[in-house]
Amino acid sequence: MKLALIRRQFAATGGAELYLQRLLRALLGQGHEPHLFAESWADALRGVTFHRVPAGGSRATRPVRFAETVREEIKKETFDCVFSLERTLQQDVYRAGDGLHRVWLQRRREFAPAWKRPFVGRGAFHRNMLQLEAGTFDPRNTRHIIVNSEMVRREIREHFAFPDERIHMVRNGVDIARFQRVARDEARRRFDLKDNDYVLLFVGSGWERKGLRYLFDALRSINRQTRALGLAEGMLQFVAVSRDVSASLKATLTGVAPDRPAHPPPSPPAVPDTLKLLVVGKGRKPANAPPNVTFTGPMAETELAYAAADLFVFLPIYEPAANVVFEALAAGLPVITSAQNGAGEMIEEDENGNVVDDPSDTRSVAEAIAYWWSRRFYVPPVHATDLSLERNVAETLALLEMAAKEKKR
Repeated sequence: MKLALIRRQFAATGGAELYLQRLLRALLGQGHEPHLFAESWADALRGVTFHRVPAGGSRATRPVRFAETVREEIKKETFDCVFSLERTLQQDVYRAGDGLHRVWLQRRREFAPAWKRPFVGRGAFHRNMLQLEAGTFDPRNTRHIIVNSEMVRREIREHFAFPDERIHMVRNGVDIARFQRVARDEARRRFDLKDNDYVLLFVGSGWERKGLRYLFDALRSINRQTRALGLAEGMLQFVAVSRDVSASLKATLTGVAPDRPAHPPPSPPAVPDTLKLLVVGKGRKPANAPPNVTFTGPMAETELAYAAADLFVFLPIYEPAANVVFEALAAGLPVITSAQNGAGEMIEEDENGNVVDDPSDTRSVAEAIAYWWSRRFYVPPVHATDLSLERNVAETLALLEMAAKEKKR
């Protein structure tokens, strides 16, 4: 197949970009002819034809100008299938990996301070994005839509008259082996962590949307409790509020691990005396961050952070399906996330994590952290088939081939 793939800003760092990079490799490996349309492209793959699409303009007008320009550029050639990962005006398949802009604005209003809510979503940029989004979800402009969570499918049904049979689920996938090959001891040394530190992990940039402040609030709450009572007593008090975890508490206090094999190191450490949080990603360090937080900045080898951690906590106010959740699950970490994250559909309560209804509910988040601390010798099962990168690529390719066959009829 000769395919056109669209992504406005392409650099091999973000989730959508990594997804596209993997797909391009698969297309090349199967003998297809991929063409990438973007404003710019870092780390070009040999065999992919790059089409630079100059858009220009202000922040408000740039997305619309790109959509208009790329539509005209694609008309210059004939493609078996046009696959867009961007809100654009004419495509055979659109991947709604960024979710819905109008829902993102709703979530921002919901979680913003009262004084700020009237101003959320105002301005030319948001007006243009909403208009562009409406064009993308018009069934006359898009033949098929790929979603990566049922949450996004429901949002499309609620806001647009798009035929349900033309919306297809393809969940994210990750390279499972990558997140299982790093030795825990080595990884913890890289971050200067002690054997008896209990380590929370947050991975992501764009900290407002991804809820880092709510994790900080929960950490401050735990810090206050544990300063007064000590870490073990304070954590157990949190757990006792709403959970019956007698078996886990017995394991904690006696050093006898539960049924499942221990997460490395093979011998359970002593009761933790320090709670720490690693924050991996790009952002400005807040002045009021809790003292037991380490900011690593962006990391290419995030598998080191997953190997060093005991619990992954990610509390977005809106996330279509965070790939970092899939990475954490592949690494064998329990995950605490919010109901506003489509990747929460991968969580089985108390089996591989917890989903909190409201990311700003500090007590619920703190209780969930304490619960997993009480089960810190337990390793969640890794459901390799569900998390597989190979499955993700195969399902995507199948949909592109289907769309190409329809186009020929």
